[in-house]
Amino acid sequence: MTPLDPAAIRFHRQGEGPALVLLHCLGVTHALWEPLAPLADRFTLLSYDFPGHGDAAPSPGGYTVEALADQLAARLRAESIGPVHLCGLSLGGLVAQAFAARHAALTGRVVLGDTTPRYPEEMRAMWVARAAAARRDGVASLVPGLLRIWFTEPFLTADPPAVQWVRATLSACDGEAYGRACEALGAAELRPLLSDIAAPALVICGTGESQAFRDAARLMAGTLPRARLEWVGPAGHCSVREQPARWLSAVREFLSA
Repeated sequence: MTPLDPAAIRFHRQGEGPALVLLHCLGVTHALWEPLAPLADRFTLLSYDFPGHGDAAPSPGGYTVEALADQLAARLRAESIGPVHLCGLSLGGLVAQAFAARHAALTGRVVLGDTTPRYPEEMRAMWVARAAAARRDGVASLVPGLLRIWFTEPFLTADPPAVQWVRATLSACDGEAYGRACEALGAAELRPLLSDIAAPALVICGTGESQAFRDAARLMAGTLPRARLEWVGPAGHCSVREQPARWLSAVREFLSA
């Protein structure tokens, strides 16, 4: 696979203070992190879009979660930024895990939201099927099913701005870019790296998550040397948008410890 170009990362900066890098989930953009904007009173928030998402150029080919982590590390070094705190949701959480294990000298504290170090076999197969569907029929064809995973039923039925934003942003995602990210997720195997993550870690998981993600949250909290687990709910996979106040409070407290 062709390495990812560090120059392709365009940071969106807000605030001042220690750097906090915000890593979004599959199919959306850096704007996912709007609920954490108040942290700009204490931190420099650095967010950006993964390849082919939002305003980011597509990758020249397939890539791995580790390649995304290495791309970020190279960009930070090029700008003489670091160490940094990291906060990632789902795909962003896998990138944060890989970064913290592979680039410990650049890592401060780590927030891992609604993520896993490795998907169970049935979910790894699901990523292959989802990548094919995104390329064939477009990401918009997947959105109704995705929304039922991302949010609890009452929240989805109420259709607040958070749901509307996710629906619109997912629908606009490029099918090829989505497919390549699906393949990176399906191939990820980060469990051997967990014990290498020395940074303090906060694991956040929605109470309405699938069993696989709840199990993964417990695994990470029990394996990472310096981790604690916080459940937020009611919330599905996109817990930062369903429970923004809980997220903001938990992350502020953790990073300020």
